[in-house]
Amino acid sequence: MAAAAAPRGWQWGEPRALSRAVKLLQRLEEQCRDPRMVTGPPSLRDLLPRTAQLLGEVAKARREAREDPEGPGGADDFLAIYLANLEVKGRQVAELLPPRGKKDVNQDVFREGSRFRPPLAKLAPLFSHMHAELSALFPAGKYCGHLYQLTKGSAHIFWRQYCGVRCVLPWAEFQSLLCVCHPVEPGPTMQALRSTLDLTCNGHVSVFEFDVFTRLFQPWPTLLRNWQLLAVNHPGYMAFLTYDEVQTRLQAYRDKPGSYIFRPSCTRLGQWAIGYVSSDGSILQTIPLNKPLLQVLLKGQKDGIFLFPDGKKHNPDLTELCRVEPYQRIQVSEEQLLLYQAMNSTFQLCKICAERDKDVRIKPCGHLLCSCCLAAWQDSDSQTCPFCRCEIKGREAVSICQAQERPTEVRTAADDSRNNCHQEAAEQKLGPVIPSAPSLLPEDQFPQGPQDKGWLTLAPLALPRLRPPLPLPKMASVLWEVTSRPRAREEATEAPGLEGALGLEGVTKQK
Repeated sequence: MAAAAAPRGWQWGEPRALSRAVKLLQRLEEQCRDPRMVTGPPSLRDLLPRTAQLLGEVAKARREAREDPEGPGGADDFLAIYLANLEVKGRQVAELLPPRGKKDVNQDVFREGSRFRPPLAKLAPLFSHMHAELSALFPAGKYCGHLYQLTKGSAHIFWRQYCGVRCVLPWAEFQSLLCVCHPVEPGPTMQALRSTLDLTCNGHVSVFEFDVFTRLFQPWPTLLRNWQLLAVNHPGYMAFLTYDEVQTRLQAYRDKPGSYIFRPSCTRLGQWAIGYVSSDGSILQTIPLNKPLLQVLLKGQKDGIFLFPDGKKHNPDLTELCRVEPYQRIQVSEEQLLLYQAMNSTFQLCKICAERDKDVRIKPCGHLLCSCCLAAWQDSDSQTCPFCRCEIKGREAVSICQAQERPTEVRTAADDSRNNCHQEAAEQKLGPVIPSAPSLLPEDQFPQGPQDKGWLTLAPLALPRLRPPLPLPKMASVLWEVTSRPRAREEATEAPGLEGALGLEGVTKQK
């Protein structure tokens, strides 16, 4: 009997490369044990052991796997790129730190203002991005990159249509695919885009990195326009800055309240961190949770909080980016309408409290509920969707109303509903660059199965049987519009003080 073919990863020496990477991280961890290496987030002292542990879990899962089902751009290719990049970045850190057992050598690294500090400060966010990327594509060590769900629906459609199930692409190939939807001129602009997208600086773009980028510079129709105004032209944008570096940079503007800078958060990828000087000269840092940056900056400017980007007088006008996002039309079938009638309910009513209308859409799964129920759910330390258990990566305020249709559209919808009354379809306007749109997940589907213990299982509602000559009323399926409400999002977050409205990553006052 012929011997079974070895997995692709074993052919290029994946087990040895994983073992070598873990040992490298362990050596770096020993070099970072000096108490003087303690810094604000992200910290190499914390990241190195966590990354080593996760790589150990990946190695174990790969050994236990019988085969590698992924093709090009899958787990095998990603690990080869990731481990090679990790070795390069690890050696750069090792050269900056004192050698093991020789504490008297290279003592300048511990001195504030040393020439070793800036490169170390830049490497810390890189290691943070690499750890977050590995955790997202290999949760608990098991590869799930081919199942990764991008937060923004339009971005998910783009990736699956053009990249398939691949989780990583070379930059040159990804650049050509992105230009199909969002053309970019070659040259400095393209190089700047690459530096923003390629978080781990390895010459490739992963599905995780693209997810982070699209969350930062939403919405999709004006994605690169948003990026140019916020990351290229805006004087307040800072890339690869740590928490401590933001504090240091804003020290020069303590006598100028309203000065601010913003950066992609290193601890919560896909969200923004804003540092600013308050009216009393304190330096604060905050993360606006699940809100587009442009709305936060515009509101902060209106309230007199974000006035001087990086201390400069000119505050760019971002109002041109404020536009209503595309709406969705959700088709409710005849059978579902009867169920709503039997429950004395309607489609727009929240199915958790049955008292308030749905006014929030969870991202990326798309489920709808009322903001009060979502707030109560998240206050109980639950950060997953109450319907499908998908991680909540964002939310938006919506309004639901019955769509106005032409008679022919109503007849067509009724015919489709009678042909398949068990489906709930969704049609999403994504702009001219997207040829098709995905179906919205069933809105009222609760998780079922042995893993979902503790959920109350409801038997199907028994509809009353109508005896002849009482006919079953013919009901056409109804289309409902789910429309984003940027103004409602702003009103929903208003509270006394900016910190209460936006939520804090961390607040530090310098006296």
